[in-house]
Amino acid sequence: MTRHLLRRLVHGLLVLLVVAFASYALIGLMPGDPIDLMVRADPRLTSADAARLKALYGLDRPLWERFGRWLVQVLSGDLGHSRLYGRPVVEVLGPRLLATFALMGPSLLLALLLALPAGIRAALRPGGRFDLIVNLLAFTAFSLPSFWLAILLVILFSVELGWLPPGGLPPAGGGLLAYLRHLLLPLVTLTLATFGIFLRFVRAAVREVLQEPFVAAARAKGLSTAALVWRHVLPVALPPVITVVALHFGALLSGAVVVETVFAWPGMGRLLYDAILGNDYNLALAALLLGTALTLVANLLADLLHVRLDPRIREAL
Repeated sequence: MTRHLLRRLVHGLLVLLVVAFASYALIGLMPGDPIDLMVRADPRLTSADAARLKALYGLDRPLWERFGRWLVQVLSGDLGHSRLYGRPVVEVLGPRLLATFALMGPSLLLALLLALPAGIRAALRPGGRFDLIVNLLAFTAFSLPSFWLAILLVILFSVELGWLPPGGLPPAGGGLLAYLRHLLLPLVTLTLATFGIFLRFVRAAVREVLQEPFVAAARAKGLSTAALVWRHVLPVALPPVITVVALHFGALLSGAVVVETVFAWPGMGRLLYDAILGNDYNLALAALLLGTALTLVANLLADLLHVRLDPRIREAL
């Protein structure tokens, strides 16, 4: 088990290093580096001034050398300064990360809590009426574009009915109730978007386990359906579902750009979008690196839980 953990940690560090280099190289290829933007903003600066500034900040050095200097700087705890916000990158990332967790955590939990009982019941009676309804709901939720669903919810509950605010955060001192009212619409949008994916995986995993010989043997012993599901089926069916949840964790962390943009929610997805459009290299690189690191941590935890739940994997290790 220890060797497996060390191997996964080394593998995760290598992936993080490769993603960091690829992100640094791709962002460096974007037109308009900070010096070019500075020259365009101030007509008094000449091309000689631009060359001198690039030499001063090391932007005239080879890519691998610039990446090495940036990596050493990051490892020392200095993520640089944000050009858009005029503050250190660490100070900008903190509140945005908390806002994303406040939206993403409940949405993942709600989607999983809804998908588990529905997927299990559908798998126990495949082809039945409930199974057909579940499949229809899953495909509908999975197929709906998140931006379209978000706009529909805003039109219905904010414009037509006036029950909920269309987005953003409440003013300072608004209290918990005001915060929950602003959170509700983006939370419902993300929950519905992930519910269909989780539902399909839960149904497929449970149905596959129900066809195993040990399930037939357990049924022959006279176990009730509830005992069969909780004692024998779920411990085997849950590991692949947990893996899907962990993979979706990373996708939501850095990819909820559309939902956060529609609802003006100040999270990591919108921050990354604004940083790339605003040529804020330090902020964009830090956001990408943080999203990758948290995704790798989520996958590592899912792998360890996978080993914990599945005795076959423990024996193989």
